[in-house]
Amino acid sequence: MCLAVPGRVLSVEERDGTRMATVDFGGVVKEVCLEYLPDLRVGEYAIVHVGFALQRLDEESAHRTLELFENLGMLQEEFGDPWEQAAQAGGGDGLGREVQR
Repeated sequence: MCLAVPGRVLSVEERDGTRMATVDFGGVVKEVCLEYLPDLRVGEYAIVHVGFALQRLDEESAHRTLELFENLGMLQEEFGDPWEQAAQAGGGDGLGREVQR
């Protein structure tokens, strides 16, 4: 599932003519494109979907949403280790070995 997740902008820079930001999603840090919100600044929050900041968000709403997602296990689903997730789904350990249960 792909969620639109709120994140806090940690830094902003221009890369090859594109405004990019480093964004913190409750402890998970990712690179995000700011082309849809070119005036977003460090410290502000935005809703991010598939690597694009789509809408500015106030801090209180961002924290409430992140807490809800975390309580529902959706942040781990969205940002968790894909190798670990595949292993759990397939009954392996992520290295091609079966896990004894």
